[in-house]
Amino acid sequence: MGEHVIKLPDVGEGVAEAELVEWHVKVGDLVREDTVLAAVMTDKATVEIPSPVDGEILWLGAEIGDTVAIGSPIVRLKVAGEGNVTAEIGGGDAPKAEAPAKSVEPKAEPQPSTPKPAPKPADPPAKVSPAAAPKAARPASISGAPRAEGEKPLASPAVRLRAKEAGVDLRQVPGSGPAGRINHEDIDAFVARGPQVARATGLARKDGVEDIKVVGLRRKIAEKMALAKSRIAHITYVEEIDVTALEELRATLNKEKRADRPKLTLLPFLMR
Repeated sequence: MGEHVIKLPDVGEGVAEAELVEWHVKVGDLVREDTVLAAVMTDKATVEIPSPVDGEILWLGAEIGDTVAIGSPIVRLKVAGEGNVTAEIGGGDAPKAEAPAKSVEPKAEPQPSTPKPAPKPADPPAKVSPAAAPKAARPASISGAPRAEGEKPLASPAVRLRAKEAGVDLRQVPGSGPAGRINHEDIDAFVARGPQVARATGLARKDGVEDIKVVGLRRKIAEKMALAKSRIAHITYVEEIDVTALEELRATLNKEKRADRPKLTLLPFLMR
């Protein structure tokens, strides 16, 4: 087994660096040739970086939002064969794990042996009456995968007939059979524990604050907007107009309007 280092290629003429905007893989992933590993963005375009070989991801050389120079190593792969990394280069790029220090355990001092007391004879087993014997535990019901909303439950005609006679809605019964199929044991378990409250659907309320790193195109947009706000003059224009007569006309027309016509607002007058 060897190692293969992927460096940031030349993504454009005159481009000396690029910003890493997305990782498509993580450490430990197995990738094939031409699998997209990452995406970098320059002032001109966003470029995807494919893998030239098959292998396993060992190391990622940058975080999202970092600026990487052209020719810098960004990914290290474990590949079959020798790879393209010599022992010297491999020792310089990736930090080696330090050898764990040998722990010296203190020798236990010999202690005087004390005579152990003789074990007591075991008590004879107590007789258990049939009435006190524990009852066999009922096997726990195995819940299958949650059924999608509106999906028809899978069950045989006999199971459907029994559910109908028992007044059980099969849409609320989790199936433990293949592909979520409902059997007689699932109906028994559902009847024993009773109907459960349906899980609440809809959006969950979030009270916390989520920090999202501004990278790539969003960073460029934010920089341009901040620059525009600092350079553009901010002007507020206010003009007062007496609309007393207009309001009287509008009120008069609303009193005379027919029932099938909508109420007159100020918008038609302003548009005229």
